[in-house]
Amino acid sequence: MDIFLKITACVFVGVIICLVLTKQNKDMATLLSIGICCMVAIVAFSYFQPVLNFLSRMQALTGVDKDLFYILTKAVGIALIGELASTVCTDAGYGAMGKVLQILSACVVLWLSLPLFTKLMDLIESVLNNQ
Repeated sequence: MDIFLKITACVFVGVIICLVLTKQNKDMATLLSIGICCMVAIVAFSYFQPVLNFLSRMQALTGVDKDLFYILTKAVGIALIGELASTVCTDAGYGAMGKVLQILSACVVLWLSLPLFTKLMDLIESVLNNQ
């Protein structure tokens, strides 16, 4: 929790610096913003390792195909990266590119989830055929 508060404070200081820099040099403010986002993303991904360990244990206990859990974690990663990239684009003044990135991430997550939907359909068909 302590690291979260420190990172949050750094982000607020970064925002204030970006606001001051924006008046003088918008490009530098954008680069600083991207740098801060990368720093926070690195810290955030370090918190993701215990989640992966938990999912691995859950997969071992349930016997569900390991690829399905892999798809789930990959989809979450794509959604988070897409959202971050979209926000950076919007902050830089390129809102249309940010929206297109959001649409792209949603489409990629849906495409990536097709095997999950296929397994779900197979399960539904097997339940309906056994009745």
